[in-house]
Amino acid sequence: MAGDGSRIFVEVLIIGAGPAGSVAAALLHRQGRQVLVLEREQFPRFSIGESLLPQSMEYLEQAGMLRAVEEGGFQLKNGAAFGRGEQYTEFDFSDKHSAGWSTTYQVQRARFDHLLALEAERQGAEVRYRYEVVAVDISGQRPRVTVKDLDGKIGLVEAGFLLDASGFGRVLPRLLQLETPSNFPVRGAIFTHIEDNIAPADFDRNKILITVHPVRDDVWYWLIPFADGRCSLGVVGETDFLGEHQGSETERLQSLVQQTPSLHRLLARARWDTPARRIVGYSANVKSLCGPGYALLGNAGEFLDPIFLPESRLLSSRRASPRRCWSANSPAKPSIGTLSLRRRSSAASIPSASLSNRGIAAAFSGSFSTPIRRRISGA
Repeated sequence: MAGDGSRIFVEVLIIGAGPAGSVAAALLHRQGRQVLVLEREQFPRFSIGESLLPQSMEYLEQAGMLRAVEEGGFQLKNGAAFGRGEQYTEFDFSDKHSAGWSTTYQVQRARFDHLLALEAERQGAEVRYRYEVVAVDISGQRPRVTVKDLDGKIGLVEAGFLLDASGFGRVLPRLLQLETPSNFPVRGAIFTHIEDNIAPADFDRNKILITVHPVRDDVWYWLIPFADGRCSLGVVGETDFLGEHQGSETERLQSLVQQTPSLHRLLARARWDTPARRIVGYSANVKSLCGPGYALLGNAGEFLDPIFLPESRLLSSRRASPRRCWSANSPAKPSIGTLSLRRRSSAASIPSASLSNRGIAAAFSGSFSTPIRRRISGA
């Protein structure tokens, strides 16, 4: 596909080279499938969603990427901490009642995503950058995808099957009119990376920290430590509340951190060296996670809040199983195998033990989706 109006055919075309796309590419290539991944951006590139869950490790291992990740120098993660005011509790992933991984990593997505994409290429999948999908036609025997390169030249790809792993780009939901209004409140997030200068005695860097605003139960913060002394820091709340704070996005985030004494103390020595960014209205629903010749993976399908975000990128819904969406008129159905994962909540890897302080459970119960609220409250 030279970007000159040429046409190519591939067995499986994947839109997006993030974690979902790269892992899917590696899994499919290991099954002998011809895979092409088209990515709009040039890697490495910035993205949020830096805190993995242990179940991710199983899929990275199946995709043959585990060793590269383990040697990547990322921050070990063995659990999660939750706080509100002076109340604090922790979950350790080793405190569980089933087999499986009990540790994972906290990752800078620019480097992590690039590493996975390089691993998919090393294994034999083809990854092409700076190609944008501009149109999709699923009316024929096979999906036909129109793409545009960096110079604006057009090419056509015919695929035996099409996987959308475009994340917030949500390519197929947009182009196939699959989007439906979300019944989740319109929320926004302000976030950045900082040099945190957190003393080892003040916090366990092997855990993500989730903090609830001392007054607003529906406002929460994430702090995700990295291995290099930096961290990802963000706040999530309804857009009206976030808009009450004046100044730049960095000044707004600093002001919101100051409203939470425990977090403010923890970051007292931080160096704010990266301008903050903001996203709004990211919650999304779709009419269907799959259809004739296509399926949606990860955040391209459905998304609520950016807590434990990368897990959803690696997990695909059972409803989106390509086995169930493969057209009867398409070529031989691929053996997707581990891509047909069970639908699960991100809370699935959180141990069953309830919080020791019911006040914290009550504070969090209004901030998360129902499965997570039940897990926290012990309901």
